[in-house]
Formats: sequence, structure tokens, C-alpha cells
Amino acid sequence: MRFNELAEYYLKVEFDPEVTATPKSENTKPILEHNVRDILIAKWGNQIAEDMEPLEIQKWFNRLHNKDQYAWTTVSKIRGIMNRIFKVGIIHRRVANNPVEGLETSTKTTYKAIKITPAQTFSILRSMMQNILHFTLVFAVAATALRSSEVLSLRWTDILWEERKIRIIKSWKKTGVDGDTKTPSSERDVPMGRVLTHYLREWHKQTPYVKLTDFVFPSFEKSGRVPICSSPFCIWISAVHGSPQFPPVQYKNDASRLTGKYAGSLPFWAYHLRYVANAP
Repeated sequence: MRFNELAEYYLKVEFDPEVTATPKSENTKPILEHNVRDILIAKWGNQIAEDMEPLEIQKWFNRLHNKDQYAWTTVSKIRGIMNRIFKVGIIHRRVANNPVEGLETSTKTTYKAIKITPAQTFSILRSMMQNILHFTLVFAVAATALRSSEVLSLRWTDILWEERKIRIIKSWKKTGVDGDTKTPSSERDVPMGRVLTHYLREWHKQTPYVKLTDFVFPSFEKSGRVPICSSPFCIWISAVHGSPQFPPVQYKNDASRLTGKYAGSLPFWAYHLRYVANAP
């Protein structure tokens, strides 16, 4: 069996719950297919899988980093996928050996978290204050540290007003449907501070989609049938005037620490948002 045939077989069974104990999420399918087809099959596709030499594969891993400038974390991910392809092949009796087993890649990373200051957090929020949908969405992420897939899947029935909690029982998939949360433990009730409750109530008064089954953060272009796309907010947040480029996940983590500290203080937020709204 050639490696491309083995790799395509892996892609088929890796998402099948009948033959895989922990099938991958549909959200991971595009990037997994890219890594398998555009990187692994592009290099090794025509080779007989069982004839592939461990030393040649190890040299290729090194070249990916040293010559092609792949980060070691990316090379490690590619090695892991290749290793899994052969493991699946062995389990399903497509191949008898795994040439990737025992091969190594460095775990070094050049990533450094970029911290944002309270002033930058306020600057981000200020830039969105003219659009209450955008503002409330970003504030909700900052105040709760919800994953983007979790906040996008929210319906009004998930907002427990009396208990001041947000119920997380699903996540929005890239395929455009609801799905399971990232892990079983991700199903939870998230505390909703007084300030977030205030802004959600204000948004509830203004949105035309107020049924219990309606999305909290709907797409107006799609007449509320789906949630607003999260991608513009990655662009918006990273392009805020006067703030540096930084990962949205880092924004979520840093901003949630700040908003969490003052989550119940409406006067605190009213004062500071009013202050930054008039700042130069």
C-alpha cells in the first residue's frame, strides 16, 4: 500500500465513531486534511508505506524546521499525525510496522504571550461602543473567558437571568451547526456578573431576535438564522487603534482577568468607559 492510500484511509476512519474511540471534531477536519494532503502526501504519497525509512523521515523533519522554516511545534504536530496514520494502519491491518515510532522533534517554541494592559482593554471596548452587538459580544468573552465556539452558539434560553449564569451545553462548529462542547467537562454554568448582565439586558432590548431559540449574537446578514461570524472580531481586536497586534486568545485571557476582578462593579465600568470614550 502506498502512503497516500494509507493516509486517505486514516482520514476516513479518524472521524468515524464506529471504529475510533475518540473521533476528531469536525472543526479540526480542514486543518487535518491540509496537513495530511498538502504536507505529508505531497512528500511521501508515492512511496510504499512499509518501505519508508525512519532515518529519511527524521532527516525530513529536521529539514522542515531548518530549511523550510517550520516552527518546531508545527513539525511536532506533523510528526504526531504521521505517527497516528501508521498506528491506524497497524490496527486496521493495512501495514505491519510504524517507521515514525521513536523519532523525535524539538518541543522548543518562540511563542511569547503578549500582555495587554487595562488601558488597552478599555481601548478595545471603546472602539466597539458604537455597535452594541460587537461591544456585548467582546465584553461577554472578556468577562467569562468563553471559547468563541461557545459564545457563538448561545441562545437566549441559555441566559439564566434569575440565577445570573450562562449555561454552556453546546458549541458552534465551523460546518455551520451546533455540536458538542470541546470536552465533556466544558458543559457548565458560567457566572454572569452584574455588569455583563446589564449589557446583555440592554442588547436584549435592542435585538430583533428575542425568542428563546434565537441566537444571542445573530448574523443580521443571514436574518438571524446563524450566529455572527467570529472572524471579523479577530481582525477588529488586532486592529484596534493604538493597541498592538496580539492573539485573540491572549486578549480573552488577559481581559477576562481584568473584567473578572471588577465583574460586579457597574460604577467602575461606567466611569472608565466614559473616561476612555473621551480620551484622545
